[in-house]
Parts: sequence; C-alpha cells; structure tokens
Amino acid sequence: MFGIRAWLHAIPCVTKPLHMEDLSPDPFAQFDIWMAKAQKAGLPEPNALSVCSVAEDGMPSQRMVLLKHISPERGLVFYTNYGSRKAQELAGHPQTSLLFHQHILQRQIRVTGIAERATREESEAYFSTRPRSSQLGAWASKQSEVLPDRETFETRFEEVEKRFEGQDVPCPDFWGGIRVVPNTFEFWQGRAYRLHDRFVYTRQEDGTWKNVRLYP
Repeated sequence: MFGIRAWLHAIPCVTKPLHMEDLSPDPFAQFDIWMAKAQKAGLPEPNALSVCSVAEDGMPSQRMVLLKHISPERGLVFYTNYGSRKAQELAGHPQTSLLFHQHILQRQIRVTGIAERATREESEAYFSTRPRSSQLGAWASKQSEVLPDRETFETRFEEVEKRFEGQDVPCPDFWGGIRVVPNTFEFWQGRAYRLHDRFVYTRQEDGTWKNVRLYP
C-alpha cells in the first residue's frame, strides 16, 4: 500500500523563489497570471474554489463552487440557488473568504471580501449559456432542503423538462450570481523546508492595493 508519508514525499516542491518584483501591482492581473499557469499545467478545473460562510450561531461551513467571472469591476462571481445554505448565510453575514488550491504547482490563492448578489442582468446572461440540462436542474433542485428520496428529485426534473418542452428555459428568480468584492488577495507559493513565500495585497481607502510579504 502506498503510505501517506511516501505519497507526501512524492509530491515535488516548488523551489523557484517568488520575489515582490515578480508580482504584478494589480492583484487581479496576478490572479490571471497564476490561473493561466494552472491551466497550462493541466490542473483540472482551476476555477474551483472553497467558499466559507457563517450561520447565525457562528458555525462556519465550506463548500466547493466554480468561479465564473472575475474583474476589478465585477469582483469574483459564482452562481447558486439563492435558497441554498451558502446563499442564505452570506446574505446574513456577507463577510467571506475564498480559497483556490493549485496543488500541482503547490500554490494557493486566498481572497477575503464582502458578498453581494450579482445583477439580474448578469445572472440571466450567464444562465442562458448553461447546458439545457443544467438549466432544468436549477429549476428542479430545492438546494439544501431535505430530499426524501432520489426518485422525488428525478420526478421533479421530469416535470420541469415537460413544463419547458419546446421553449427556452428562463432563469429562475431564486437562482443567480453571488459577487465577492475583495479587500485582500494572498498569493502563497510552496518552498522547500516549509520556507514558503506569501504575499498579501490589501485594498486601500483610495482603491489602490498595498502588497507586503508575510512570514510563512
């Protein structure tokens, strides 16, 4: 059996130094650079990220979603059912953190910010690009609610499929984008002997970004 210690030692460690001058002064541009390298390295779904939310009792929860848009104007946007646990918790406690783990490159990108709903126009525009089966699934799922059995879900999907037969599937009013407006970006790169490189961009009051190096 391939033990955990052998597996850990089999993972190559990034040893190339990361210097301040290697980084773009714009964290959005730096994000694009790292994402492009992750794609080139063959990382599956490099836009996958963990989203953290907090319930009213202070209990945190996390889940994986897919980033669909990012820009200084639009922030970081993912899509969900607004009745889901994450959407409800983010509505009540909009402070959140995001984590992209690029394990092949031994890199992480951490983002903190404030969550808000995307515009209806944005949500409808993106929904129209989804595969029809995914559009129907959005209507069929009561995300995060108790489901008595699998057959109930499949029946709901069939009912929705018949309902919209022969016509475009509209974007549900209970489904759409959540935008995270960032206030920090952290770029973390693994190094040998745990001497990792960490840089944190913090948004200033005038909208500019200040970048500092942190101890790992």
